[in-house]
Amino acid sequence: MTPADDRGALPREVLISGNWKMHHNHYESIQFVQKLAAILRVSPVPAGRVASLHPTFTSLRSVQAAVESDAVPVALGAQTCHSEDRGPFTGEVSAEMLAKLGVRYVIVGHSERRACGETDEIVRAKLDAVLRHEMTPILCVGETLSERQGNGAATKVVGQLEAALGGRPGAVVGRLVVAYEPIWAIGTGQVASTGDAQEMAACVRGAVERLAGSEAAAAVRVQYGGSVTADNAGAMLACPDVDGLLVGGASLDAVGFSAILHAGA
Repeated sequence: MTPADDRGALPREVLISGNWKMHHNHYESIQFVQKLAAILRVSPVPAGRVASLHPTFTSLRSVQAAVESDAVPVALGAQTCHSEDRGPFTGEVSAEMLAKLGVRYVIVGHSERRACGETDEIVRAKLDAVLRHEMTPILCVGETLSERQGNGAATKVVGQLEAALGGRPGAVVGRLVVAYEPIWAIGTGQVASTGDAQEMAACVRGAVERLAGSEAAAAVRVQYGGSVTADNAGAMLACPDVDGLLVGGASLDAVGFSAILHAGA
């Protein structure tokens, strides 16, 4: 039985997350939320789907206030955090601070941060911090082009999962989100095929089963991230083991992000 087969009787909650990276100042962020609110009043988020927005730290409070003011059905997310709750860490933001703002989802181990020096050990410590403050981590894993061409994609992804999730109780792992992001398809315009996405999402679920058991593998949500657009979102979401999308550039426009929220519904 494949991981997808195991999930047949389970409710499928699709999580679509907009990672704004270093875009949108707080004025632009408010305008985005107001425009998205107007769109979603006419075309609500489809049943069984959840949206999260991950603005810059300087825009978090503005987005929080705008979302609450207009009752926009989106969750507040952050792009990263520090592993410690407080201390002499100039320029850093702690998970504790994010939790106090009402953040629900925190991206951990994005490839762009790993490329700047985040090791597997740092990623695990950040994951600990997010869980400690009762938020949901979106753990990013993925391979480079050379690793894929060398048939090392599965080895790389499984190794990242082992480093982050090894030794954790199944009940904890099952509540997480894992975002598979082929590094070679981020911001390049290249997109993994649906076959690639399904193969790697199933690989993620299989690794979770080995690490934390079948119940965790059935419950964990697996996102695909990498040059997601409204044109390919529906096909990606149709993959049996893909439970959502981590969207970069296409999430910066309210109309485009709404189209992705509704793709394939």
